[in-house]
Amino acid sequence: MSSLIVIGTHVKNMLYWLTKDKFAMCSISTEKTLIQCDFDGTVTEEDVSFLILDNFARGNWRKLLEDYRKNKISVDYFNKQAFTMVRASRETLTEFVRTRAKIRCGFKELTDYCYKRGLCLVIVSNGLDFYIDVILSDAGIRNIEVFAAQTKFCHEGIEVQYIGPDGNEANKGLKELYARLFLAKGYRLIYLGNGVSDIHPARLAHHVFARDDLLSCCARENIACIPFTDFTDVVKGLKLLPQSRSNS
Repeated sequence: MSSLIVIGTHVKNMLYWLTKDKFAMCSISTEKTLIQCDFDGTVTEEDVSFLILDNFARGNWRKLLEDYRKNKISVDYFNKQAFTMVRASRETLTEFVRTRAKIRCGFKELTDYCYKRGLCLVIVSNGLDFYIDVILSDAGIRNIEVFAAQTKFCHEGIEVQYIGPDGNEANKGLKELYARLFLAKGYRLIYLGNGVSDIHPARLAHHVFARDDLLSCCARENIACIPFTDFTDVVKGLKLLPQSRSNS
């Protein structure tokens, strides 16, 4: 009988986001808090897209990477062009990802902490949906909403498409688009990331956890952030954050 009461109370306190917005359901705490997390190089130890391109791309994808790092092209354009060079099948790439990709220490601890505290954890990534789904599923991590590049395997390579919160194609700034949406819905936004493209949503967040290139970008722009090595650091940091909003 007691278990039924717990379940009933839990369901009553759930926030069901509109299906048309493709959102997950998240518990409501005193103040709605959402953690927006990058994937490649943040959840994973290495950038999985780079691993795939290094091993399967038929062409000079690193020239595109150089152009991206010089701000000549967007990360979205980089991925769209680079993955046309990959002709391997979904099955081949799935097997490759399963043998090479590793989740950063403490991520399961973070997901458990968020669940217990009623914090909504969402992944927004410029990476590809098929390998993100495989990695999370194999790790037994479910019930996390993922917004990433949608992929289609073709003879001409992998077609990559980014869809924004409005359902239309987003050719630039997917992470920032979702960050702005979460803020508009009244969430206190906590951002986790590691790369250059993470600086755009980090500028908007109330709190930022950063490593690698994002940490350097935050230092240059004088954005307050909490450095982390793995997700055990993030959980410790979350426990110390004030309950009220504090813009970076």
